[in-house]
Amino acid sequence: MDSAVSEPHNGSAEAGGPTNGTTRPPSTPEGIALAYGSLLLMALLPIFFGALRSVRCARGKNASDMPETITSRDAARFPIIASCTLLGLYLFFKIFSQEYINLLLSMYFFVLGILALSHTISPFMNKFFPANFPNRQYQLLFTQGSGENKEEIINYEFDTKDLVCLGLSSIVGVWYLLRKHWIANNLFGLAFSLNGVELLHLNNVSTGCILLGGLFIYDIFWVFGTNVMVTVAKSFEAPIKLVFPQDLLEKGLEADNFAMLGLGDIVIPGIFIALLLRFDISLKKNTHTYFYTSFAAYIFGLGLTIFIMHIFKHAQPALLYLVPACIGFPVLVALAKGEVTEMFSYESSAEILPHTPRLTHFPTVSGSPASLADSMQQKLAGPRRRRPQNPSAIYEESNPKDPAAVTETREGIEATTSKGLEKKEK
Repeated sequence: MDSAVSEPHNGSAEAGGPTNGTTRPPSTPEGIALAYGSLLLMALLPIFFGALRSVRCARGKNASDMPETITSRDAARFPIIASCTLLGLYLFFKIFSQEYINLLLSMYFFVLGILALSHTISPFMNKFFPANFPNRQYQLLFTQGSGENKEEIINYEFDTKDLVCLGLSSIVGVWYLLRKHWIANNLFGLAFSLNGVELLHLNNVSTGCILLGGLFIYDIFWVFGTNVMVTVAKSFEAPIKLVFPQDLLEKGLEADNFAMLGLGDIVIPGIFIALLLRFDISLKKNTHTYFYTSFAAYIFGLGLTIFIMHIFKHAQPALLYLVPACIGFPVLVALAKGEVTEMFSYESSAEILPHTPRLTHFPTVSGSPASLADSMQQKLAGPRRRRPQNPSAIYEESNPKDPAAVTETREGIEATTSKGLEKKEK
């Protein structure tokens, strides 16, 4: 996972020296401000809209659209898995030719990017389709085995509108595959980020703290301790980072002096911010205090990262500044409002939404429909306990262990009943 804000690369003088025997002029202050401001804006968009879509995703009725929940065990293992992946990529780039590795990775991310971009633009494109648009439903089903042992491998439902979005996304995919243009790279990167924030859900705040704390250490080690992350980020020609040229004002769209931001710096804090938005909604106070607080904390942390990187002219682990801000600011607000217990006891996966009824007990059902129907009829037609008509019988059933009390009570009830009948006859 690339998770660092880096200085310009592709041979810029600020990145550490010339390439091909030439040096490039330093970027202008206007170009630097434009590049960093654009990176900040591009990071905020998928977090904001991804958090909003994560709420709708959690309320989804379709089981196939349910989000992937990250548990505390997953959060604890994630930095280890990410470190192994990062080191493996670094060794691959050192041993094998970058050209063939990037060709393979480009094909892989070409397919993933098209699907992610199609899923991202689908809600927006629905507004442009006319009401009489012929929208047909399709299902792509791929199974393994037969009979009772049949297992679904792929079960993808889509419609004609999805096919149109898929076609538009394919145009961007071909553009990226042929040109590797930075705009196509950013479109895929934004789609990956938004889908990650939308579909990856933390089950509670404690899990979020474990995940962010582990990646906090991971980011510091791989950026400051070694050159592994920066090397992979610069060698990895795949949309795993957002880039923006600092020489855009001088060279236009053909600019190639880039500053970059890893997608990990967007998705990891983003899923924590989305969790706090769902927590805000669960409080039912019609306020989004924790969401806006964490969102402002993210702006502060990323701005601080860019500032320090610009001052020291060295790639910075963004999570070094983002994690304390995104966790610390909401916790301070919770302390001020006296809602720390509610925050850490909130379970995102345990939400019971109005239109998504859930069972607390699942009965065991077995047998054929005919046998189930027969058993239900037998239960309905079975002997029922008759309600005692005699008032004294009620007392006998409720006090069977006291014969003297039963006899005395029976005589009293009978006397009262006989007097009532005599008055009625008169």
